[in-house]
Amino acid sequence: MTMNLGFLALSIVKIVAILAYLYGLLWVMGHSNKIVKVAGILLAFGIVQAALLVEFGETRVLNDFDRGLLFQACTMTMVALGLNLIYGFNGQFSLAQWGFYGIGAYTAADITYRWTNGDARGLLVAGLGVALGGLMILGVGRLIKRYKGMPVLSQFTLYLIGSAAAGGVAVLIGNAINTGLAPLFGTVEAPGILASSVVLQIVFFLAVLIAGAFAAEVSFLFGLPVLTLGSDYFGIASLGFSIVIQTLMVNTDTLLPFPEMKGGRGMIGIPKLTSWFWAFLFLIAIIIIMRNLIYSSTGRAIMSVREDETAAKAMGIDVANYKLLAFVIGSLFAGIGGGVYAHYIGFLSPGTFDFLVGFNPLIIIVFGGLGSMTGTIAASFGWIFFLEGLLRVLLGQMGTEAPTWRYVLYPIALLLLMLLRPQGLLGNVEWGFLKRPVIKLRGDAAPAVPASK
Repeated sequence: MTMNLGFLALSIVKIVAILAYLYGLLWVMGHSNKIVKVAGILLAFGIVQAALLVEFGETRVLNDFDRGLLFQACTMTMVALGLNLIYGFNGQFSLAQWGFYGIGAYTAADITYRWTNGDARGLLVAGLGVALGGLMILGVGRLIKRYKGMPVLSQFTLYLIGSAAAGGVAVLIGNAINTGLAPLFGTVEAPGILASSVVLQIVFFLAVLIAGAFAAEVSFLFGLPVLTLGSDYFGIASLGFSIVIQTLMVNTDTLLPFPEMKGGRGMIGIPKLTSWFWAFLFLIAIIIIMRNLIYSSTGRAIMSVREDETAAKAMGIDVANYKLLAFVIGSLFAGIGGGVYAHYIGFLSPGTFDFLVGFNPLIIIVFGGLGSMTGTIAASFGWIFFLEGLLRVLLGQMGTEAPTWRYVLYPIALLLLMLLRPQGLLGNVEWGFLKRPVIKLRGDAAPAVPASK
């Protein structure tokens, strides 16, 4: 019991310190002085980096277990922020977020896995496919605008045909370029320039971005016809999508041409490239993008759809377009989070992306507060460090089956929250950088003083 109490006390101190750290980070990000802002962000990065490296005797401030929880919290924050954009700010109940998280994880992992094995096709085909797919979406979109009133299913068919064509071209070009790049990888005894660690870091960065973009383009194709359904029906359809994606993961080596993913056995050999630098960089980037989007005119249009679709239409807002935009951007965040996660854990199993686990980000945004960016960030870190960290360890000391009781405590806690504080733990409270910007209105202009003659 002494060990339990000691671990409990230390864990609570760490959780409080993390929440204080998040508050300080968001405060300094919102500082009006740019020098203070940049210096504060660098200091925030350095504090955690030091905590991961500095040792006191034989222990570190943040040990390997804490390091794993930290990376999980960062990726969960990315996924949850995306879901909050879709559901909390846009009002579209979605259960597909975990599927896009898995798409991003497997896409990024396949790119770097192939690269470390002397095969550039993963990067080339995926990169070209995403680029050509984006150009195709823009081109078909312009074509559709010329023919107003085209049925949604007809639009979807055009996009689907264009996607297949873009993918086919990407495969042909990627295979051709890969043949020329193969000698630059060298051999095990004499590695080439493309096998260097610096190049691998660049490939990892590109892989995460490509994974996010691919998840976004898949969400565009899925959301185009399905978002026309009502919110409840869309939720059911999104659940079906997650189940389909998880089934495809189980059969990547049979139905899909990716034997390296090993289907239900799980993908191994993924290079562990995620560091605190990369996790911090992608997390800060997503927070900045999310905040600037929400407080822009586009963000106000997105939120107007949540408040009243009829009123939004009456004001000239393209409701279908803003639903799709929020869904695509939210899926982009999930795909990036998946890419970061895959290279932290080094192993991907289809069971990780089971639709039941996919309820986690939904629970997080409800805990933190729908429509609250700060609540989502704080709840994501609290969820991982308290429920997945502290609670799992304490229950594990009570018996091998005890940790499964977490899945009993989660719904009980959620039920109590809905009864006692339905707006979430933080409600509409935002910290620092995430506060609504204050718009300074012009004062009454002073009357002009006539010039003396």
